[in-house]
Amino acid sequence: MSYRRERAPSTSRADGARLGGAPVTQQIPSTEPELAGVRNFRDVGGLPTADGRRVRYGMLFRSGHLAHATAEDAAFLASLGLHTIFDFRNAADQKLEGPDVDLPGVTNVNLPLSDPAEGTWFWKMVRDGDIEQLRELLGDGKAAERMTNSYRTMIKERTAEHSRVLHSLAEDSTPALMHCAAGKDRAGLSVAVTLLALGVEREAIVADYLESNAKHRRYKVRRTSTSADAYSPEVMELLSPLFEARAEYLEAAFETIEETWGGVEAYLREGLGLTPEIRERLRERLLD
Repeated sequence: MSYRRERAPSTSRADGARLGGAPVTQQIPSTEPELAGVRNFRDVGGLPTADGRRVRYGMLFRSGHLAHATAEDAAFLASLGLHTIFDFRNAADQKLEGPDVDLPGVTNVNLPLSDPAEGTWFWKMVRDGDIEQLRELLGDGKAAERMTNSYRTMIKERTAEHSRVLHSLAEDSTPALMHCAAGKDRAGLSVAVTLLALGVEREAIVADYLESNAKHRRYKVRRTSTSADAYSPEVMELLSPLFEARAEYLEAAFETIEETWGGVEAYLREGLGLTPEIRERLRERLLD
């Protein structure tokens, strides 16, 4: 990657979030925690905007679900001074994984970005299906096509939810954490939309999205099947498009913005209802 992101500050606490030092090539910050029960957590700070500013550290975080957070994880999350947690899971996700851990003084906002009725059968098959069923369901590019279509759908049909998130961030919801189940797709797209509104460079948005592929961040595939090939190389290859962050998915979302609204500015203005005043307030809150 060629974009540059400033090094994380010496503390991850919101009250100490300040950019410092010279820009360095993107790397996992030495201060990034490896939480025991929360996957894919990171601070979105340091990303560059087209006009030379940076996303402020300690204001916007992203992760997988918080249902399995340990006491130590919860103590760390509480130390961030979070105002709001946006949970993009649907009821089926929450039933499967459980509710988020309670954090004192934090507002929890649930905004499902996917339809559980449409996905319940599919994800049951992913967990339980045998190799023949998975070949039929996911083979020949079907898995990647499904993911691409889901990103397009979220852009076109979840404008009200994305608008609510951005308006909330502009008003009083920071510091904020956005998460879904894996912290990759629904949260990844919501973070990307937020970064578009902030004027972050497109290349930096894609690079941040792809960080979800790091080994210590990836969602752990769990299958209930007890067959000998439940986790065979072929099964894992069939499942990989569902559990990887791929640039083609996010690019499909960007293409949908262009095709539907004619560009990012019209999408933000007409699709999400962001006035110049709201966008400026958002930038004041989230940029250095």
